[in-house]
Amino acid sequence: MRNIKLTLAYDGTDFHGWQIQPGQPTVQGLLAEVLQQLTQHPVVLYGAGRTDAGVHAWGQVANFLTPSSLLPGDFARGLNALLPPSIRIRAAEEVGPDFHARRSPEAKTYLYRIYRERVVPPFLWRYVHHDPEPLDFTAMAEAAYAFVGDHDFTSFAASSGSEEIDQGRITRRTILNSEMLGCGLAAAPPVNLLPGDLPWPLAGPGEWVYVVRGRSFLRHMVRKIVGALLEVGRGRLQPSDIPKLIELRDRTQSGPTAPPQGLCLASIEYPDPADSLRTAG
Repeated sequence: MRNIKLTLAYDGTDFHGWQIQPGQPTVQGLLAEVLQQLTQHPVVLYGAGRTDAGVHAWGQVANFLTPSSLLPGDFARGLNALLPPSIRIRAAEEVGPDFHARRSPEAKTYLYRIYRERVVPPFLWRYVHHDPEPLDFTAMAEAAYAFVGDHDFTSFAASSGSEEIDQGRITRRTILNSEMLGCGLAAAPPVNLLPGDLPWPLAGPGEWVYVVRGRSFLRHMVRKIVGALLEVGRGRLQPSDIPKLIELRDRTQSGPTAPPQGLCLASIEYPDPADSLRTAG
């Protein structure tokens, strides 16, 4: 069996998230259907991140096993020919048997776009959270840094809907970078994102962008963090309140959850296979 890795982008507006859900249009479900057409066998598709309904991706990664003799380029061309324009395969490659999109990542980077001008351009409204009201950028930037480190993020995680699951889940997460980028700061992106890595400039005209990079994330975690940062910007919270909210471990205290359309899974980092070879040698 061959292991095929896909790097893909999608507009999440019309999908009920990444993960397959009965009776709902999902990115994973549609991809699996089209892959079955190409391979002529049922395909189990593993995704690196379970993005929620309305959340977008530029650097989502998935993999699947297949006995098909199609070349990786054939998979990319075939999928892009059969999928709707809202899902695009950016790259396809054959990887080793140990690669698993969900289990292998070293880090993930999410972006949350906040549009600050009074009127949102019609070609942006599906991809930004519009908030033209007065916000204290300096306070939000200070608060963003408070999330860096290894913490219990119970206060910034949505309930799974099951009290039993909530009690048993591991809620410690490691945030490696957390920062606000303001208008005109695109020349200084996070170290793991280059200007060419995204289809739009970071913190372009009229935008603020929250950038967070971590090992993994809880459900709605980034959106709840952004919700808290917006409360700081409005003066309802202070930057010094963030460590206290983390310590409380109470999701009812962290404020609103930011809307999904501003969120994008930007990139996923994996170990360099060459490093594994050097270690083995």
